[in-house]
Amino acid sequence: MKKGLFPGSFDPFTKGHEAIVLKAIHLFDEIYIGIGINSNKKYLFDTENRIKHIKELFKNYSNVQVGTYQKLTVDYCKEIKASHIIRGLRNSSDFEYEKSIAHMNNAISSGIETIFFLSDEKHSALNSSIIREMYTNKADISPFVTFPNLLAKK
Repeated sequence: MKKGLFPGSFDPFTKGHEAIVLKAIHLFDEIYIGIGINSNKKYLFDTENRIKHIKELFKNYSNVQVGTYQKLTVDYCKEIKASHIIRGLRNSSDFEYEKSIAHMNNAISSGIETIFFLSDEKHSALNSSIIREMYTNKADISPFVTFPNLLAKK
């Protein structure tokens, strides 16, 4: 069984994230969407609501699972027996950053490969940090996220 992990904070889960999962879904028997929890990071959106939001979005896909983890991504891959890490690329800066992470992951845990998916052009400007800033300043984020009504503030 081929399992892939799509890791991220998903604060919030954007339409770009959704598109990457939908691209990857045909290559894996199971996809885990792993919400990484970093105790040093302050999140805008509540973890439980992010989980609920993503589960609702993929409720018709029995091969998509959602969970949280608080460890190295490669260690979570081992725990859930995922052989691949799924990452989306919007631009060349993303590629350079993600390539470095993929090399480090491979150095500490060989056998877990990273697969890159190019974002659709219409999603290439989506950035969770910008969306959080818009939300904080009461701008309409609905064109960029899925189910914004599930994203209750802490």
